[in-house]
Amino acid sequence: MDLQHFIHEHPLLINEIPGKALSYQEKLSIEMSGYKYTCNGCGEEIKGSCFFCRKCDFYLHNSCAKLPQELLHPLHEKHPLVLQKTSRHDEGTSKCNHCNSICPEFFYHCPLCKFILDIKCASSLRFIIEVEIHDHPLALFQRSISFTCDFCGQKGVDRPYLCAICGFWVHRNCASLPLMVKCIRHKHPLNLTNSLKADQSKHQLCQLCVKKVDTNYGIYYCSSCDYVAHLGCATDKEGRDLAFLWEYKDLELDEFTKESSYIVKKTKVGGDNIEIPVEIKHFSHEHDLKLTDVHENNKICDGCIRPIFPPFYNCAQCNFFLHKSCVELPRKKQHPLHRHMLTLQSMKPILVFCDACKSFTNGFIYECKGCKFKIDVSCSLILDTLTHVGHEHPFILSSVTMEENCSACNHKMKIFRCTECEFTLDFGCATLPLTVKYRQHEHLFTLCYTTEDNSSEYYCDICEEERDSKQWFYYCEECSYPAHCKCIFGEFLNREYGDFRNIKFGSTYTSNTHQHSLTLARHQTKDRASCDKCGRFCNELTYECATCGFNFQVQGLPNCENRSMIFIKN
Repeated sequence: MDLQHFIHEHPLLINEIPGKALSYQEKLSIEMSGYKYTCNGCGEEIKGSCFFCRKCDFYLHNSCAKLPQELLHPLHEKHPLVLQKTSRHDEGTSKCNHCNSICPEFFYHCPLCKFILDIKCASSLRFIIEVEIHDHPLALFQRSISFTCDFCGQKGVDRPYLCAICGFWVHRNCASLPLMVKCIRHKHPLNLTNSLKADQSKHQLCQLCVKKVDTNYGIYYCSSCDYVAHLGCATDKEGRDLAFLWEYKDLELDEFTKESSYIVKKTKVGGDNIEIPVEIKHFSHEHDLKLTDVHENNKICDGCIRPIFPPFYNCAQCNFFLHKSCVELPRKKQHPLHRHMLTLQSMKPILVFCDACKSFTNGFIYECKGCKFKIDVSCSLILDTLTHVGHEHPFILSSVTMEENCSACNHKMKIFRCTECEFTLDFGCATLPLTVKYRQHEHLFTLCYTTEDNSSEYYCDICEEERDSKQWFYYCEECSYPAHCKCIFGEFLNREYGDFRNIKFGSTYTSNTHQHSLTLARHQTKDRASCDKCGRFCNELTYECATCGFNFQVQGLPNCENRSMIFIKN
């Protein structure tokens, strides 16, 4: 059945694909890809059949496609409201006079007095309702007033619902809250609860934003885990678990995440008659890897970009090493920073940016291909709770959208918030190695969290610039040698790109545009060369040819026009 809608220039066809009976694997595939069918009329996700345009990316719910062109509405009884489409000039500026939200593509509009009503308010507003959060019917108040909601405890100016029997006032949004939600940060569904008794929960903090929650008012709660969440945090779209809406089975999800990253070639029998893989084929490398217990000095794991230590796997033909723990990383996993399933990838030789710690890496990452979300291995191992030797209290990952200052480095990042005090920690500082070797110093440096003396001035002995006494630093105890973290690892000229701690140097690659092997190298600022491919000044990192002295920009870094070079790992 075709539909010629007055707002769209092309005919619309009925499409049953989004609403058909999808199998579990089909639903999971759509969820992991991040793809959604979104209605161009009301802006909501389409989960049933819809109308669509074959010529352009345009979808409408059946109900939105059949909305009347004119509407008499009790919220605006003086004049009829006319259905219209947002113009490019007005896009993002048309606000609904009822809920004060930005209108999606369709809305009802009064041409005479400029009154605007979005599709959701025009279609769903009810004047007498019965809700689970209250025992009596609620009536919509006839005008906006200033009041305190008896369910959430927040003040506001709104047209509330009122109980004429007991004087219960409630926001319209609170009256329509779902009785149960599932967040990606918690394994169980959370139930809407009016309040908690004093002895019912030991938590006074929302487990999502890590800020104080008043349990005398409405919250979302998991009684099995004593897990408390603010109403707004639990219903935030970014944190909702869409998989739960499709009723995924835990067993099926568990099986999906058990996909191995390697194939076992040879085994040996160890203690307790346990078979140990001694030779494997890992997805990230073209040659077989063998297990070894021999200590290797100054070798770096190609997975997590940390110093190698036994037991580990290595390639007899290449300078390629993987910790046993990195070999055993699951090929797919979920992480509290992202709603979709992530897949383990080896990105060499391209550098990629970790969305958690905001630094580049050429090691393994977990990636959502649909959303382009990437997280390096070290950050992926930190979930939503954290303990750190540098602080006496536990941390919880904060789901607050705005980035906040980390107490250890003062950078604005996604942070973990202390459950007892105001201390915050970002992913970069949470994954700092406790000991590290600096290339121009003979001793190990230890990560320190407090100042080493009572002096009023603190300096870094590498750059000889002042240090903030409140920030974490590295210290060589044998030489009384303090240093900035950034000076130990080195950082990009543009500090937004992070430091070099997650980059492995010295690996060689071949290119389809150059006849010799190229080696990833780091240049000091004064030694920066121009790229022999695009002619521009190289960043601090280049691929060098030792044979003919050529330099090439590193793919993945900004400001490089060299996009045609394809590398293959030696």
